[in-house]
Amino acid sequence: MAGAPEDLPPRESMDFDVVIVGAGPSGLAAAIRLKQVAPDLSVVVVEKGSEVGAHILSGAVIDPIGLDSLLPDWREDPDRPLTTEVTEDRFYLLGPAGGLRLPNIMMPKLMDNHGNFVGSLGNVCRWLATRAEALGVEIYPGFAAAEVLYGDAGEVVGVATGDMGVNREGEPTPAFTRGMELRGKYTFFGEGARGSLTKTLIERFGLAEGRDPQKYGIGLKELWQLDPAKHQPGLVQHSFGWPLDQRTGGGSFLYHLEDGLAVVGFVVHLNYENPTLSPLDEFQRFKTHPMIAPTFEGAKRLSYGARAITEGGWQSVPRLSFPGGVLLGCAAGFVNVPRIKGSHNAVLSGMLAAEEAAKAIAEGRANDELIKVEESWRAGAIGKDLVRVRNVKPLWSKFGTFAGVMLGGLDMWTNQLFGFSFFGTLHHGKPDHATLKPLSQVTPIVYPKPDGVLSFDKLSSVFISNTNHEENQPVHLRLKDPAAPVRDNLPLYGEPARLYCPAGVYEVVYDDEAAKKDPRFVINAQNCVHCKTCDIKDPAQNITWTTPEGGGGPNYPNM
Repeated sequence: MAGAPEDLPPRESMDFDVVIVGAGPSGLAAAIRLKQVAPDLSVVVVEKGSEVGAHILSGAVIDPIGLDSLLPDWREDPDRPLTTEVTEDRFYLLGPAGGLRLPNIMMPKLMDNHGNFVGSLGNVCRWLATRAEALGVEIYPGFAAAEVLYGDAGEVVGVATGDMGVNREGEPTPAFTRGMELRGKYTFFGEGARGSLTKTLIERFGLAEGRDPQKYGIGLKELWQLDPAKHQPGLVQHSFGWPLDQRTGGGSFLYHLEDGLAVVGFVVHLNYENPTLSPLDEFQRFKTHPMIAPTFEGAKRLSYGARAITEGGWQSVPRLSFPGGVLLGCAAGFVNVPRIKGSHNAVLSGMLAAEEAAKAIAEGRANDELIKVEESWRAGAIGKDLVRVRNVKPLWSKFGTFAGVMLGGLDMWTNQLFGFSFFGTLHHGKPDHATLKPLSQVTPIVYPKPDGVLSFDKLSSVFISNTNHEENQPVHLRLKDPAAPVRDNLPLYGEPARLYCPAGVYEVVYDDEAAKKDPRFVINAQNCVHCKTCDIKDPAQNITWTTPEGGGGPNYPNM
């Protein structure tokens, strides 16, 4: 903002025992657990989405271990959000014209989805929010935590929400409202993968020292209403292989929910090498496969979304605790990559942090480090879940899809049966932004034009994500060097942001289109679905994702 900070009115402040950033499964589980063990504690959850669940995107096949631990009676609730159990589990290896179903007996037991539920994680969070509020938790949706507050000794003392009513030039408008300070004895950060505040905390406190670089994927998802004749409630299907090449990791999911609904999704590992790859177009191409397309005959696409996924696992989890706060869930990186599951670990991490914070507050402590959270997670259920699959991602990255997946399966079997790995603990190597090859070293990928029936373009997809931002606000996608996209990324990589972004946020526009002269880098920030891929994959690490006005972004229904 152009005016100096001292020119602004002071923020109002509210004090709580615990402040929680993010109304995802980890944050809401932490809030519920805090009130279960210490009902008199004051707890607030701040959520940047317009409502709880608006920004939640996941497959999702949900392992109920987290909910069973947090709310043992959840299955008896007539309003419970998960009602469809897995009835059939299928795994496929796809080629361009066909595929091979892998026998279930070959799959390690931990890959078995029977006993799990298919459903909407957004609806799970909406339901958890009602349970939290019934216990006295305050939840503020539509308010983005934009700044970490620090005390005199450098400890975290809370967060501030972003100012509202600021125009594109950074000047206050007549609708200007100052953000609010939410101060707590402890602050939990459950922002999800590549959280904007989490990123600053990891750097400030050196939380990633001694860990491997965090690895990521981008997950894209659509919700469809199927022809009743095609619908099989509880069917869970995963595939790998086509349309990705052997050097590009990723795969698909197709889950049949209740009420004739199905979700289809595609994950591309963000350590891919070809800068002309477009994750959205790979997803659209996948749906045209002869073993996939028949499911969508006579169906209607209802919604679309995209979100980054943490994939580093055991080796990449940063230190969870620091003075005054804790990282939770996907902000810490608790996704089990081969299972494509993280919500169960998110819930368990929220419970762990809550129990330690409640003890500390009962002892009269505040804003110190909850060191037991860091010391105990690896020996508990989360650690046991992640350690068994720690080599799957490195093996896939090193040996490619066919050999890597087979070696990963062998490694999971030895871990399951004998509690050890022939490989020890492998490392991840380069961060994802450093894996692209120059255009001169790759074969450009040419994608077919979407047909508007089974495959779709970015803008029509963003439309059904219900994404909306106040247009007259500062661009929340910030460039450290505004010249870098055209000067560096365009000649070397063809400016990959225009392709890896699944929402058409980034464009290269030429003043002389015919001659391809005078290029300009354009940011259509209003399209942003908050996936954070640009913050991760940009080879120059030039793009920083920050929070827009609270309530902006996608509004996902049943996702």
